Amino acid sequence: MTAEFAVALPAVLLLLALLLAGSAAGVTQLRLEEAARAGARALARGEDAAAVGAIVRRLAGDSAASAVAFDGDWLSVTVSGRVPGTVGSLLPWTLSARAWARGEATETSARAQARKLQERQPLRQAA
Repeated sequence: MTAEFAVALPAVLLLLALLLAGSAAGVTQLRLEEAARAGARALARGEDAAAVGAIVRRLAGDSAASAVAFDGDWLSVTVSGRVPGTVGSLLPWTLSARAWARGEATETSARAQARKLQERQPLRQAA
């Protein structure tokens, strides 16, 4: 009985480690996908790439990297990150997620930016 237990225990521990690493990879992938979607929504609203990067890091973690691309009316955010944990650090798992969004009308965002600039500048009184 003891010999059988000694033979089976490493296999059970290896299986458990693989299941935990797979679970960590699944959770990381979900976090990356959510961060990419949120970044694409912010980019479509007119946020700049630095703000998108901050949103991505807040949702996916500080180790996540983001890339922004423009293709005509379509905007994309690609987020990539590594799987955390012991097994994730041993294996070079880099996961990524990409989300696309159509940019809002440029006139609307230009008007909003002009309105923000007018609010920041003090009103000049006519002499």
